Amino acid sequence: MIRVGASPQLFAILSGIVEERSGLHYRLDDSQAFLDKVADRAAEAGFDSLLDYYYYLRYDDPGGGELDALIERLLVQETYFFRELEPVVVLLDEVIRPRLEAGERPRLWSAACSTGEEALTAAMLLAERGWLDRVELVASDVSRRALERAQRGVFGRRALRGRVPSFAGRWLEGRDGEVRCDPRLIAAIEWRRVNLIDRAAIAELGAFDGILCRNVLIYFDDCVIERVVRSLADALRPGGALLVGASESLLRFSSSLELRELRGAFIYVKRAEGRSAA
Repeated sequence: MIRVGASPQLFAILSGIVEERSGLHYRLDDSQAFLDKVADRAAEAGFDSLLDYYYYLRYDDPGGGELDALIERLLVQETYFFRELEPVVVLLDEVIRPRLEAGERPRLWSAACSTGEEALTAAMLLAERGWLDRVELVASDVSRRALERAQRGVFGRRALRGRVPSFAGRWLEGRDGEVRCDPRLIAAIEWRRVNLIDRAAIAELGAFDGILCRNVLIYFDDCVIERVVRSLADALRPGGALLVGASESLLRFSSSLELRELRGAFIYVKRAEGRSAA
């Protein structure tokens, strides 16, 4: 076990290398909790000094495998089914439905999907409308472990801690203290590992009509948020929409997105090409 105090120098270099790789930003008042988690991972990896661990991550980590393992340890994977449901319903009805009625095959992306509850919620909503086979649904996260859990389709009871709509029983089954998801929903989703600060990886996904990227931007600093938002905006077709978390605002960032209120939900819509902001 590595015992470590809140060293500003160690915090600065270790949090810096984590931010370079993942975009995760830590404030100085997070330093002790951050260093404790890093120390736990370093000890598991066989190091008895955080400075030695840093030098390994910086100079001797082939392919960044250990740095990715550290980031896995640091990630906050707080999600559950039907979280902030109404904006997703509005997105489907106001953005996806018109494109279906126009004979298109819309694409929907759950970015930073964590263990998959958000993407599976969207799949349930699509299935309830008879659209599951008519909409291409992509879910991504930086965490391999989270994606593996999502594709197993087995969740703890806390995954249903919010308000649960009546249709949930058609797709979710409680058994032996667990929640099991209908395999048809899991199979309908293309699961991808994507780092949101990797502009090229986002571009490779193609263009979308709707993007859910909720409750993740709060972990980035403003410079990273602006880069990510531009990448997400570039990934939207004109008229497509981005949903962020209720506590997240993009108004201070310059992009091709404009904020609209639809049926009480706030969404960011990509302006038509050639149209300037008001």
